[in-house]
Amino acid sequence: MGLPRLVCAFLLAACCCCPRVAGVPGEAEQPAPELVEVEVGSTALLKCGLSQSQGNLSHVDWFSVHKEKRTLIFRVRHGQGQSEPGEYEQRLSLQDRGATLALTQVTPQDERIFLCQGKRPRSQEYRIQLRVYKAPEEPNIQVNPLGIPVNSKEPEEVATCVGRNGYPIPQVIWYKNGRPLKEEKNRVHIQSSQTVESSGLYTLQSILKAQLVKEDKDAQFYCELNYRLPSGNHMKESREVTVPVFYPTEKVWLEVEPVGMLKEGDRVEIRCLADGNPPPHFSISKQNPSTREAEEETTNDNGVLVLEPARKEHSGRYECQGLDLDTMISLPSEPQELLVNYVSDVRVSPAAPEKQEGSSLTLTCEAESSQDLEFQWLREETGQVLERGPVLQLHDLKREAGGSYRCVASVPSIPGLNRTQLVKVAIFGPPWMAFKERKVWVKENMVLNLSCEASGHPRPTISWNVNGTASEQDQDPQRVLSTLNVLVTPELLETGVECTASNDLGKNTSVLFLELVNLTTLTPDSNTTTGLSTSTASPHTRANSTSTERKLPEPESQGVVIVAVIVCILVLAVLGAVLYFLYKKGKLPCGRSGKQEITLPPSRKSEFIVEVKSDKLPEEMGLLQGSSGDKRAPGDQGEKYIDLRH
Repeated sequence: MGLPRLVCAFLLAACCCCPRVAGVPGEAEQPAPELVEVEVGSTALLKCGLSQSQGNLSHVDWFSVHKEKRTLIFRVRHGQGQSEPGEYEQRLSLQDRGATLALTQVTPQDERIFLCQGKRPRSQEYRIQLRVYKAPEEPNIQVNPLGIPVNSKEPEEVATCVGRNGYPIPQVIWYKNGRPLKEEKNRVHIQSSQTVESSGLYTLQSILKAQLVKEDKDAQFYCELNYRLPSGNHMKESREVTVPVFYPTEKVWLEVEPVGMLKEGDRVEIRCLADGNPPPHFSISKQNPSTREAEEETTNDNGVLVLEPARKEHSGRYECQGLDLDTMISLPSEPQELLVNYVSDVRVSPAAPEKQEGSSLTLTCEAESSQDLEFQWLREETGQVLERGPVLQLHDLKREAGGSYRCVASVPSIPGLNRTQLVKVAIFGPPWMAFKERKVWVKENMVLNLSCEASGHPRPTISWNVNGTASEQDQDPQRVLSTLNVLVTPELLETGVECTASNDLGKNTSVLFLELVNLTTLTPDSNTTTGLSTSTASPHTRANSTSTERKLPEPESQGVVIVAVIVCILVLAVLGAVLYFLYKKGKLPCGRSGKQEITLPPSRKSEFIVEVKSDKLPEEMGLLQGSSGDKRAPGDQGEKYIDLRH
């Protein structure tokens, strides 16, 4: 709490400890009464200080003294107590064999003198001063919401502190920034008042008035209540508050967010700030680079100029004006240069290059920027970095070199600031086909959607050898996709479908073979094209790396299984030849003496048959027949029986 608060608490304790003596008319130099301290709501034990002989305590009268008037409140006769009618009738009882009178539910009105008086052998009395205490509630502080101007001639109200329901009246102390405030003429004035509630408790209200200066704009004020309880001195503090302090503006300046280097696309906020309270009315202007005149910019409701997205045209000199509405004085800020970094006008030369196969090509990239630039070249289709620098050189051009290239111009010192330019390189040549041949599984009388894709320079056109509804769609300037809707007929199954792509430099053809779906022979894991309604070519697959076409690998089919079986047969034949050679050389003891009969029960030895079944398809089983060329009957399912009975 600090030394000042401890000193105040000590002084308060000294004042509260001073005994208060209430006299009785007609009595002089009465001894000081015994002091009994209790809190509101508790029980006060009033111990009679007469001689402790049983005779003195068997006949005692208890009185309360209020405003110099005695009132009989309790009688003790032969150790038995009886309350008198009145305010204490229900709250008094005897304890300690009649030596103590207990007063329950003590209230502030009970703070008075109580005395006990004996009758035998002669009249005696003993006085007790009852002190009552009640801690106040937490102090509530309310700051002046209107604020205080620094040019006020008299102290203005800073805040009001209220402490409710305490007894006796607590003492209030005001603090500013942790230091106690004292009355000071024309500077600090503390005005306090108290109210007695119906319960007899006090509510204290204290108003702090002061003259403040600009430096008090952040000052923390609070109030403290000091009070006493039977346990000693205590205090309670309010929360800290800050009062609005009004002072004129002396300086205006600009602030830009975000701080640091700005780039195109950023959200930039330009705001005015001032050291006055309340702040003045702001306006922001930008210098016209042509006329050198300041032109006012449009701000939002908060007076902030928002540039979103920022562009290089937003670069320039900005200034803020602050108009004090009280004095009507306008204060300008210092001009501030705003630079929005940019990269623009990225261009590649030549813009649309066309080259023959085997030739060379040089691409040059240029750009405008507010900072030093770095360049790099990327292949658009793969994202591969081909070159770092403004020049890309391509030698001995092949057809595959045709396509898109991207130049990236970036500012390394500002992450994220870059611009790109795409250039398409065309290599002269006849059309390339996306595929050479393709097998399509179909059903008869179905409407089939076929597609054929070709690329080349000049741009090829695609034609079909059958009638149907065809349409073309450009994939890029050198690639075209043609789609044909056609009805599957027996004639179409016989002839197949051809699409031909042609340009000024030649032509190329793709063939689509149509096969009827055979559910009994088509294996579920077959990789043959089985589209029943559409047939499309991958846009990235090339069937021609030069002007001579090459055939793409067909999807894996049953033929692969047949080839695997043939290879296995050849391996077995070689293995058999090796074993036979070893046998002839006598390396293998396989004479008849080495033969053993398979042991079986006598009843079944002659019935043992090994059944070998094949899961090969009928088409594959044809390759597994003997070398004699024997053919099985149509009903033969490929089963073989080896009779071991002989």
